[in-house]
Amino acid sequence: MNVQERLRGICAGLPEVTEKLSHGEPCWFAGGKKMFVMFADHHHDDRLGFWCAAPAGVQEELVAAEPDQFFRPPYVGHRGWLGVYLDVAVDWDEIGEIVDDAYRTVATKRLVGELDRRVASE
Repeated sequence: MNVQERLRGICAGLPEVTEKLSHGEPCWFAGGKKMFVMFADHHHDDRLGFWCAAPAGVQEELVAAEPDQFFRPPYVGHRGWLGVYLDVAVDWDEIGEIVDDAYRTVATKRLVGELDRRVASE
């Protein structure tokens, strides 16, 4: 399974997620309305990764701590979004946590509550 398929599986496992193309790349939306992850292979910079919504302060913290893994993405970086490289050694558990945080950052209270109920029942 390639990295895009693995990312798709993580995103699709969250409540009421839809996938749509934006700028020719797959993007995932919470409740069909709010984008929380965008696959990023369209800037032709020879890097593979994704951009995602992030809680306040997380972008700065992760980029400073691990600049080989995380970056400030163009266009949305000023809003706190986080860039994550997928062409390096990837810890998929960590990716799952980052995607979960991205979802929680944009999802409605109802959807976050649904996710919390799922997590509690596991």
